Amino acid sequence: MITFAIAFASICFGLGLLFNLWRVFNASGVTDRVLALDTMVINIIALLVLYGMSVGTGVYFEAALLFAMTGFVSTVAYCKFILRGDIIE
Repeated sequence: MITFAIAFASICFGLGLLFNLWRVFNASGVTDRVLALDTMVINIIALLVLYGMSVGTGVYFEAALLFAMTGFVSTVAYCKFILRGDIIE
């Protein structure tokens, strides 16, 4: 039963990832693209965790944590660039 749940969740998050990718290319503004990229990071983290659960190893949880930190820093950098036009003050 858990394998079915993991497969269903992986399909749902994969579809969400594809919809966010479509939104990145077809968004009307830069802020919509940044939000779509941030949501893509969240979907990729979920897919990594689900894959780690299906394989049964903890390495993918650590990779998801590293990806979360990188995604947070990149989102902050994108937003700072949009607001000020410069990342480093």
